[in-house]
Amino acid sequence: MSSKDWIVDPTTLDFSRVLADTEEIRKWNPQRFEMEQLTAIIHEDPVRNACVGYKEITDEEFWVRGHMPGMPLMPGVVMLEAVAQVCCYFAHKYDLLGTSMVGFGGLEEVRFRDPVVPGDRLVVMCELLKARRNRLIVCRFQGAVEGNLVLEGILKGIPIPVDDLQKVLNQKQTTRVGR
Repeated sequence: MSSKDWIVDPTTLDFSRVLADTEEIRKWNPQRFEMEQLTAIIHEDPVRNACVGYKEITDEEFWVRGHMPGMPLMPGVVMLEAVAQVCCYFAHKYDLLGTSMVGFGGLEEVRFRDPVVPGDRLVVMCELLKARRNRLIVCRFQGAVEGNLVLEGILKGIPIPVDDLQKVLNQKQTTRVGR
């Protein structure tokens, strides 16, 4: 892949220049514990609406034991969760959607090119293509390991109605307790 095809050329990234570590990412993203799929954010470009983060893949990942035994492969859905978290971080930090929580709205043209395994550093890049305040964000994304493209596609993010969802969850919890 030529450098002009990358959202951000991986050879230009400085991993020693961390813009947001796990604690800073937590200020913008709600995921915790085994669902946190970012190690750091290392590039933000609010003019181009582009962002780059990465995940250090270790032997301690929740999926290693079972996906697949003896041949641990990072599940595609977990890679996509890392993508969503980079997009979510950027959307929240720069208030692109105007909502307190962004959720998956859809995926298009997703392609997995190579496996990701423990010991890899999955670099995730996103670039905003479209934003409709309070409605939708659309981002192009790429994932790379050692400068090689491992996944790409389009992600759509939608606002999560937190207050309405909390009411529904509370009602369900009350119903379960009354059983």
